[in-house]
Amino acid sequence: MTYTSAEAQQELLDSVAEAADEIGFALASLGDAYEQLDEQTADTLEAQLFGPVQAAYGRLKRTHAESARRHQLASRTFEPQAGGLPSVGAKGLIDQAVEAVGRADSMLAAVQDSPFLIEVGDVELRAGLTETRELLGGVGGRARELERTLGR
Repeated sequence: MTYTSAEAQQELLDSVAEAADEIGFALASLGDAYEQLDEQTADTLEAQLFGPVQAAYGRLKRTHAESARRHQLASRTFEPQAGGLPSVGAKGLIDQAVEAVGRADSMLAAVQDSPFLIEVGDVELRAGLTETRELLGGVGGRARELERTLGR
């Protein structure tokens, strides 16, 4: 069976959408953690974690939509995600967000390394993935720093 360029592009877009869903879950979990923190720590969480993850989410959704439009494929709407269980506490929610960011980053790395991306030659998609991964970089380290101050 022959694999078409359109099928390859759709597979790439589906993978990008899965990564966006993981980032959406991370955002929801960080939002839930924010609600459990004191004002100063919540402000730190917003600046160090939520802001960059939110920017990455927006960039990846835009990358997905633009790529779908360029290749005349169906775009997808991204619905707000439910976060983790509040009963795990702020640290648990932050940990869940970091894990989701890690899964998303791994998915995006796989898309970047995919021979399909080379075949379809989508420079804009590659740039969007790179920018998204840069925005997500360091989230884990910043989360560990924040978590060290929790409960003090």
